[in-house]
Amino acid sequence: MRGYFILFALVLSGCSTFAQQAIIDDATDEIVFMPYELNYLVDSTNQLSMEEVARRVNDFTSHTAYQNKDFRTNTSYWIRMSITLEPGSENAWLLEFYDQTIDQIDVYVPGTDGYKKITLGDSQPFGKRLFRHKNFEVPLEESPGARLYYFRVQSHEFADLRIALRSANRFIYYALNEYFLFGTFYGMVIIISLYNFLIFLAIREIKNIYYIFYILSVAAYAMSLDGIGFQYLWPNHPEWNDYAAGITLYSLIVWALIFTRRFLNTKATASSLDKALQAMIVARSIQFVIELFFFPNLLIYRNHDIIPLSLIFYTAIQVWRNGYKPARFFVIAYGILFTGFFLRTLVHFNVLPFTTISHYSLHFSFVLEMLFLTMALGDRVRILKGNRDRAMRRIIYQHEVNMKLKDQVNRELEQKVGERTQELDQKNHQLQDSNASLVRQSREISQINSMLDLDNWKLKNRIKQVLEERLHETTMNYQEFRTLYPDNLACHRFLEDLKWRASGFHCRKCGNLRHFAGAQKFSRRCTRCGYNESITAFTIFHSIKFPIEKAFFIAYLTVAGRRELTLEKIGEQLELGINTVWAFRTKVQNRILELTEKGSSLTPATWEEVILVQDMQLLAKSHRHPPEKDISQR
Repeated sequence: MRGYFILFALVLSGCSTFAQQAIIDDATDEIVFMPYELNYLVDSTNQLSMEEVARRVNDFTSHTAYQNKDFRTNTSYWIRMSITLEPGSENAWLLEFYDQTIDQIDVYVPGTDGYKKITLGDSQPFGKRLFRHKNFEVPLEESPGARLYYFRVQSHEFADLRIALRSANRFIYYALNEYFLFGTFYGMVIIISLYNFLIFLAIREIKNIYYIFYILSVAAYAMSLDGIGFQYLWPNHPEWNDYAAGITLYSLIVWALIFTRRFLNTKATASSLDKALQAMIVARSIQFVIELFFFPNLLIYRNHDIIPLSLIFYTAIQVWRNGYKPARFFVIAYGILFTGFFLRTLVHFNVLPFTTISHYSLHFSFVLEMLFLTMALGDRVRILKGNRDRAMRRIIYQHEVNMKLKDQVNRELEQKVGERTQELDQKNHQLQDSNASLVRQSREISQINSMLDLDNWKLKNRIKQVLEERLHETTMNYQEFRTLYPDNLACHRFLEDLKWRASGFHCRKCGNLRHFAGAQKFSRRCTRCGYNESITAFTIFHSIKFPIEKAFFIAYLTVAGRRELTLEKIGEQLELGINTVWAFRTKVQNRILELTEKGSSLTPATWEEVILVQDMQLLAKSHRHPPEKDISQR
């Protein structure tokens, strides 16, 4: 503490040379120091301590060309200010920072024991402030003399570095008037919201609800900017200050777009602009979600929202030019809003001087915009009411004309109905005769069709019998063979008849005679042991790798003993490889040789005997002595 006192004495001795000087007495109520009038040091590392800053007195300079756009975020600004209180002053004095969105302000107040540090900023709960005011205030020492104050300002977004030196009386007067204006502004928002809600209850138009959400979003956005929201709505949640402006601005823009579409009826009056408004709603929502969850630091940027507002203004002008009268007050409202944004931008870039009116130009424009939008809603109701009255008068007149026409038409119709009735009676008799004739013809055609169906069925059966006879005569070519077995379904049905229709199902593991449908089509599963037998098991077609209908034809050629077709011709005709045809034909020849060795060499093997690998005797043997292993797995 003694070191701080020595440092304070050394720095105070040179304050008149390096620090901003202010001499105050009771004749002066207020002094406002603009950023270009302040002596400050920029600490981009954010590592300098108070002792290091006090030793770098030569680095404090006045930046006369400073503008708000020159402010660097996440950088510490050290400000030196020398304040001299004239003897005999009876006023209490305080320093005030205008910008209530600054993250952190460290104020080093000189005292008898050195500097005392006071931390302010919207990153701390509202209750920790020295004054329960939306701005940041620090009281000054009341004893006369010169004192050197240090301020460290740091913020993640733009911070207004203006500092006001005010007497207590001036501060109270200024604060009361400011809060009175805030009360008027937010009171008007509540009154207009209630008014539109009552209008909604009366006429049941959803656009009034959209308008209420819009002006409430305006109020929420204004609260997040001027600090009223932090003071009254979320005083114990300073972390919300980083998101409040971005979230409420998104709500304002989206509800403005929705209300514009509904009020201007853009779906009917300007369909292309209506699609543009819808696309803008989707694009702004996607941007908001990305910023909120992935890049929250981007929520502080608001300049791009001039695009949707410009689209709304342009849409209103186009709809008005197309003859939609309710859009006139809408255009005026957004013209005033654009003027407010323009003035606020000029103040931000130091083109216009800072005054109370220029600083709150956006609030004034919001108020006027709400009034004109309310007038636009009322004007729309008035215009619609006038159109409805004119339409009702036209309807009444048209109704009278229609009644006269109705009487005349009814008389003419009665006359024509009598004439047409006689004609219809004659036509009905003719139609009855025609219907009777058609019924007789339909009956005769049905009998002829029945006879043709019977002949066609007999012809098909005869063709099939002839082909089956030719199958046993071994004189059938591939095209004729495909008539009997065109696909794998026909082949599987033939195998089903051959295996199970005559002798029934016999489980090859336990001898059980009962079964149910297996896992594959045409397969059967034993009800006792669960053994599943596929349709191709125990046939020469088991485990083949090409279509079974082609295998049927190769087996047929082999059984028939037709040697005029070479492997190359068979493979070309069936679109199979020569090795595939040779391998399967060899398998069939081996089967024929096996049957020949078991039976009489004079009796050739039949088609059915070649297909079934196991004959009925072996099947009966397996029924009496069930095998221990599944034969199909060998």
